[in-house]
Amino acid sequence: MQTPCIHVCSIVSVSGFCAGCGRTLEEIGDWMNYTDAERGGIMALLPARLAAAAPRSHMKTSLAARPERP
Repeated sequence: MQTPCIHVCSIVSVSGFCAGCGRTLEEIGDWMNYTDAERGGIMALLPARLAAAAPRSHMKTSLAARPERP
């Protein structure tokens, strides 16, 4: 059985998608119950979901950008 899971399991609250695979909690929970066609349909959506979430999930945390503490 195909799975998009990459073992980076964390649901992003803004989108409701897993940061690792792009599935919803419902999709993750029901994955074993889906037919191959249903899984394939969901997997076709995942690249776009992950691409749309990428700009929002990267925070600027560079030490150089932070003001120096006295």
